[in-house]
Amino acid sequence: MLRVGVIGAGIMGSNHARVLAGLPGIVLVGIVDPLPAHRTRATELVGCRTFAALDELIAEEVDAVTIAAPTHLHHEIALACIARNIHVLVEKPIASSVQEGRDIVAAARRAGVTLMVGHVERFNPAVAAIKAAISGEDILSIAITRVGPFPPRMSNVGVVIDLAVHDIDLIRWFTESDIIDVQPQLSSTVAEREDIALLQFRTASGVLAHINTNWLTPFKARNVTIATRGKYVMGDLLTRQVTECFGFKPDGSYSMRHLPVGHDEPLRAELIAYLDTVRTGGVPAVTGDEGVASLEIAIRCLETPAKPVAASARKGPRRVVG
Repeated sequence: MLRVGVIGAGIMGSNHARVLAGLPGIVLVGIVDPLPAHRTRATELVGCRTFAALDELIAEEVDAVTIAAPTHLHHEIALACIARNIHVLVEKPIASSVQEGRDIVAAARRAGVTLMVGHVERFNPAVAAIKAAISGEDILSIAITRVGPFPPRMSNVGVVIDLAVHDIDLIRWFTESDIIDVQPQLSSTVAEREDIALLQFRTASGVLAHINTNWLTPFKARNVTIATRGKYVMGDLLTRQVTECFGFKPDGSYSMRHLPVGHDEPLRAELIAYLDTVRTGGVPAVTGDEGVASLEIAIRCLETPAKPVAASARKGPRRVVG
């Protein structure tokens, strides 16, 4: 039996606790959160013990933890757990900065403990179906849309760190290649930080990719399209419908089919994969290095200066002559 704790009793942490409480071979020791209201909600939802401080959970001799605390606390919490030889899953992004992420990776490597990063979208059954469909294919381009309304929770990050980092990870995973060129276009319309991002990338393998993400769409949409030399794959990550176009003919005709997609809850699949790695000592499904690499690209998107608008650009409506 693995003794597991959850750090952070917000929405994500409460979901971690809910899933862990139902897994065989697991003792959910409890959930840590400094806010009494969060602890009360966690007790009502899951029925587990709660702690106000991390040291109280560590004193219960946990084997592994999941960290779903605010991102700026990931570094401190992860290092404290690793120092006590506790296995760690850190929700995305791994840390607030690349250096903090590297610190966590180095500490886990020295201690010999499992470190996994919670990029849960990889465990979406639709994503798994897309990945299988493009296996062995020569990928040409990837387009991902991840949009929705402004989140009700207050956040100290914009759409790049909150949303696009999911898809940066997916682009790297689909192509099995590093991103070498970043061309971002960002805008802040109703939020302090960017709430619209159009991000273009080129991978080392030559794949062109772009991400369209915002907090201005009145409904959620999560779509992936991938063009290869032999097929075109379309996936809706919310409805979990994946369609493949193939058999292109000179006359423009082609065939289509819907691909089989599983029904697993992504978070449950992710946590099972994490705990299996803890037990076996194998390589995590999403390594710390991969988490740092995706964070580094996201931060490059925020730091890359926008190209100046051409001097010939017009303001206002065009005047019709004639």
